[in-house]
Amino acid sequence: MPRNQLLLRRLAALTLIAPLLLAAPINAQQGGTAQPPAKAGYMEAAASQVPVTITLTGRALAQNATQVRPRVGGALTAILYAPGTEVAAGTPLFSIDPLTYEVALSAAEAERTRAEADYRTAKLAFDRAERLQGSATSRSGFEDAQAALLKAQATLGAAESSLKLAKAQLDWTTIRAPIAGIVGVPQVSVGDLVTQNQSEALAEIVQVDPIHVDLTEPYPTRLRIEARAAAGEVTLGEPDLTLILDDGRRVEGAAKLVSTGATVSTTTGTRTLRFEVGNANGRIAPGMFLHGELKLGQTTAFLVPQRAAQRQRDGSLSVWLVVEGKAKKQVVTESGTHGSAWVVQSGLAAGDRILIDGTTNLRDGQAVDPVPATIDANGVVQDAAAPAPTKTTAAGN
Repeated sequence: MPRNQLLLRRLAALTLIAPLLLAAPINAQQGGTAQPPAKAGYMEAAASQVPVTITLTGRALAQNATQVRPRVGGALTAILYAPGTEVAAGTPLFSIDPLTYEVALSAAEAERTRAEADYRTAKLAFDRAERLQGSATSRSGFEDAQAALLKAQATLGAAESSLKLAKAQLDWTTIRAPIAGIVGVPQVSVGDLVTQNQSEALAEIVQVDPIHVDLTEPYPTRLRIEARAAAGEVTLGEPDLTLILDDGRRVEGAAKLVSTGATVSTTTGTRTLRFEVGNANGRIAPGMFLHGELKLGQTTAFLVPQRAAQRQRDGSLSVWLVVEGKAKKQVVTESGTHGSAWVVQSGLAAGDRILIDGTTNLRDGQAVDPVPATIDANGVVQDAAAPAPTKTTAAGN
């Protein structure tokens, strides 16, 4: 058969079949049944007391950091601590050769003994001159005895001061920790010659319990919360700080606000809040960055799971409600988050049924079959009417 005739026959066959193919969907739609409403899980809106918190960032600072320097000079004879350990105030850290200061102490003691003897001699002479005053002793002799006594008294005072300094300098040959804290690596070695009040520190001691935490607070946020409190929407209370470390661990109930920045940064609009935090286990190290959840008070609001709300193109937040068996998109007003939920201030009423599952490709006004559901902390939705799983045991047990 010629090729042209074969093509003509195929086109004729397609012309006869096409009307049947076009009519098939119409006939199926006319003869079929309507699809049942899709099932969708919902939860009822209920108002509750929600903490008003703001999330801040900051860093930890040592409450005290002291550099240890010698108060006397000499050769270093011993390092008396292990680096990185916690020491109490007064703990010996270094030892300096004490020979020079022991000799100086002996000389000071001898000088004081001589001064005491001179003072006693001058005192006896003065007492004798005082008793004989007006008789055989002249006025000038009494005045000479009085001057000698005063001179001996001054010499004794100077000797006692020198002795006190010699004792202190001998004691300073053992360099002790001025504060309690963690002592760092020594910057000198045994045998090094150190000098009094030298610029180079022998070691550093850092006090980490308690520790200071400086957090940066956006001041406009604080003003908005205070405005809501003035309007009766928020009840303010004592600030309660929870620190969040880099590994996700939380430090709660150990912070105390010690100072509030008096000025606001002209560039960032923030101010600094300083907290004192107990750090007995040493988890917080000076210099580390961390986050803080600062609870300022509480408010009455609705908690809506974040998976149940959608952010619109204009920035508004909306949820799906079930109203008379149909889905309705509702715009709500949120004031932040709490855990994994939005804190909704307006747009909802107690008892509203909020869809938390089955909202994919949902249209406003679409019929839905609402099913009570729950959502756990991990965001998993479960049928509220579903029985709890039971533990099965092997036969014969």
